[in-house]
Amino acid sequence: MSVWDDLDLLMDSPIATPVTSVAVASSARGTVKASANFKVADDVAVLRKAMEGLGTTEKKLVEVLTQRSNAQRLLISDAYQKATGRTLIADLKSDTGGDFEDLLVALVTPPDVYNCQEVMKAIKGAGTTESVLTEIFASSSNKQIIAFSAAYLAETGKALSHDLQSEVSGDYGKALILLSEGKRDESTQVDVAKAKADAKILYEAGEKKWGTDESKFVDILCHRSVPHLRQIMVEYKSISKKSLQEVIEGEMSGSLEDLLVAIVKCAKSTPTYLAERLFKAMKGPGTTESILTRILVSRSELDLLDIRAEYKKLFGTSVYSALSSEVSGDYGDCLKSLCGGED
Repeated sequence: MSVWDDLDLLMDSPIATPVTSVAVASSARGTVKASANFKVADDVAVLRKAMEGLGTTEKKLVEVLTQRSNAQRLLISDAYQKATGRTLIADLKSDTGGDFEDLLVALVTPPDVYNCQEVMKAIKGAGTTESVLTEIFASSSNKQIIAFSAAYLAETGKALSHDLQSEVSGDYGKALILLSEGKRDESTQVDVAKAKADAKILYEAGEKKWGTDESKFVDILCHRSVPHLRQIMVEYKSISKKSLQEVIEGEMSGSLEDLLVAIVKCAKSTPTYLAERLFKAMKGPGTTESILTRILVSRSELDLLDIRAEYKKLFGTSVYSALSSEVSGDYGDCLKSLCGGED
């Protein structure tokens, strides 16, 4: 039995069950807080000393940049440029390298711009990295999507939906473009009769017919609110005896299957979905550092405490312990500092 089968047990009374999702993400569940004794000039001085002269004091860079909120880091970045005539990002790039450089640059980038840059990397160049697009769009709220879409327009002069149309196709492309509009219903009220009707539509579009009408799944899963999707899952299981996730996995394949399954998982629990992403990034030979960087940076002020709790529950070890064995050096130290400690 997988974790997602276990989560189906939560669906018996979904309206009464608190929804753990990006829709209700709160900074109270982050590992990084604003520093109470913040003095921007002092931090700028520490960073300058750490990077000027022979060698770089990486430990100081980690201490300052992981123990300040993003808003404080942006104030540091502005003050640094005024004091030196150089951008903090440029100096970090010239004084560090590799995954450590990528992580530090991410920390001093506004969240909407950072997410925009991750999307740009995923759709530019040879081939499209669908797994990154799936993770970002499935786990982001309307507000986050609208913010990074605006950053994308400012950065490229093109609408994100326009570039997605040329980079992704088929039902997967249609689903991403729908999500990129940032118009998912966010009401907290659930109309049980409508959820029953939606569950019936999905049953008849999938299991009940020869061939699957993917467009029905895309329309419902990309438009309905998180509480409504949870109710659909309950109603679907009462019709089919299978979970909605099982049906998607059985009826579809490729990137569309991955995206719709991710949407279903995030409707149940975004922290659980992201904990699973972290685990897969560290499992087996090699580590996917870009996933570790993206999740720890982007969730450090939202719900990283919840992700840590879910990780420990699912995999029997802490995120901190997993990071300690999988990543090393300054990059590892920086990630562990963002993680915030043992569970």
